[in-house]
Amino acid sequence: MTALAIIGGTGLTQLDMLAISNREIVHTPYGEPSGPLTHGILNGRKIMFLPRHGYGHTIPPHKVNYRANMWALKEAGAVCIFAVAAVGGIREDMDAGRIVVPDQIIDYTWSRVNTYFEEGLQQVTHVDFTYPYSKTLRETLIKAAYAAKVNIVDGGTYGATQGPRLETAAEIDRLERDGCDIVGMTGMPEAALARELQLNYATCAVVANRAAGRGEGEITMKDIEVQLGEGMSKVAAVLEQLVKLI
Repeated sequence: MTALAIIGGTGLTQLDMLAISNREIVHTPYGEPSGPLTHGILNGRKIMFLPRHGYGHTIPPHKVNYRANMWALKEAGAVCIFAVAAVGGIREDMDAGRIVVPDQIIDYTWSRVNTYFEEGLQQVTHVDFTYPYSKTLRETLIKAAYAAKVNIVDGGTYGATQGPRLETAAEIDRLERDGCDIVGMTGMPEAALARELQLNYATCAVVANRAAGRGEGEITMKDIEVQLGEGMSKVAAVLEQLVKLI
């Protein structure tokens, strides 16, 4: 069984340090996931990898089949999900290149299918989502970052917006008033679906840019890609340590 799965976000469509053993096509009751699951060895441990936006980064955040992705990973044996995400920094100290392990999330998305508990139910099902991320997996991530000598922010609130457009300055002001520290487009319903499937789930967020109205000038994809390149190298270092601790 491959207990650890990694979901790659923008800037992480493949794991260069992964010794690939095979790719697996998984069909689910909820449609097709973002791509085949890549199985391989990292630091002597079996892991699986799935790029959230597809291997060619062609699936926008509001079109990702989150239900199929999470179902496929569990079906393939995943117990722990390490989700990588590119985000914008809202809080003053959330500069580009910073790595954040959030402990809370606020959902601003709409029209996304966000639960497995819809049809054919014997009773209405509610899951506790008070603390949306696995405490144990978050602590393991922090330990891995320490071992990798990567400075990481422990805690913060992730504001999940609809996308694919970036936010207005006024929207970021609202998110800040609500208590959000970072903003991204893929945190929900991914985290909630993981909870429904009883998967351990934690996010490693890479700040790619200052959020709208918080930086100088226009936010460009070129600038985001530069910052993500540096940030993802830190994530890779954390990953190499993480697999030793799971």
